[in-house]
Amino acid sequence: MSGPGGALADRPVPPVPPVGWLSTAALGCVIVGGILIASYAPRPAPLLIPTVLTVLAYALMVTALVLLSRIEGFAWSTFVRLFRWALLAYVVMSGMIEFAFVHDHTRGATLTEVSLMLVIFALSVPTTIAFTSARYADA
Repeated sequence: MSGPGGALADRPVPPVPPVGWLSTAALGCVIVGGILIASYAPRPAPLLIPTVLTVLAYALMVTALVLLSRIEGFAWSTFVRLFRWALLAYVVMSGMIEFAFVHDHTRGATLTEVSLMLVIFALSVPTTIAFTSARYADA
């Protein structure tokens, strides 16, 4: 072992697309949109900016998943194992957030917008966690 990181620091890491950055940017979009919507509660929120942010988040997330699917020699077993557990946790959190909005009598287009944002929330963090770990694992 040489260096502070030992053997892992000496191992070359192949270049990968910016999946983690894209999924994190998607998360940022839905967080900002969600804060905008929540700041109006219990009044109806204007949905133009949150809708634009949600569409951007979906575009970023789809791009991240497409790029992820094209990585050769990727540690898919590690990715799937981590993704499943993180997804379980974030689906539970998303359900709790959704419940809070329903409990506060959020209805119609606003609730639909929040639900669409929560889908990205539930997918982006597990994708980032699993990708970041699996990119350093042996395939």
